[in-house]
Formats: sequence, structure tokens, C-alpha cells
Amino acid sequence: MTNYLLIAQILVAIALITVVTLQVRGGGLGGIFGQPESVYRTRRGVEKSLLQFTIALVVMFVILSILVVYIT
Repeated sequence: MTNYLLIAQILVAIALITVVTLQVRGGGLGGIFGQPESVYRTRRGVEKSLLQFTIALVVMFVILSILVVYIT
């Protein structure tokens, strides 16, 4: 049972790392050259779905971590 939880935790961690690196931060090339992003934007479409998926993965990771500690 513990092995399955550890494997699930590793898979969730890999998915979480992937999703976090896919999230767009800043405003493209303008942020590279020091141009501040002064416009407030709301998350829409894929960006919003990616944020919600990230939150779900974090919750799953925390629950799996607690279960692994509790069972072992």
C-alpha cells in the first residue's frame, strides 16, 4: 500500500512541476527588457484552467503526503 502511495506522490509531483513551469508569468518579451506590466489582467481560458489544475494538484500532493506519513 505504501509503495502505491509513494508512486502516486511522485507522479503528482512530476505533474505539478510540469504545470507550474507551463504557467505564463509576466508579459512576454517586454518583461525581459525591463518594461513593467502596468495593466491588470484577469486569468481566462487555458490560463484559468491551468491555475485551477495547479491548485487541485497541490491539494492532492498534500493529501498524499499526509497519508504517506500517517501510514508509515
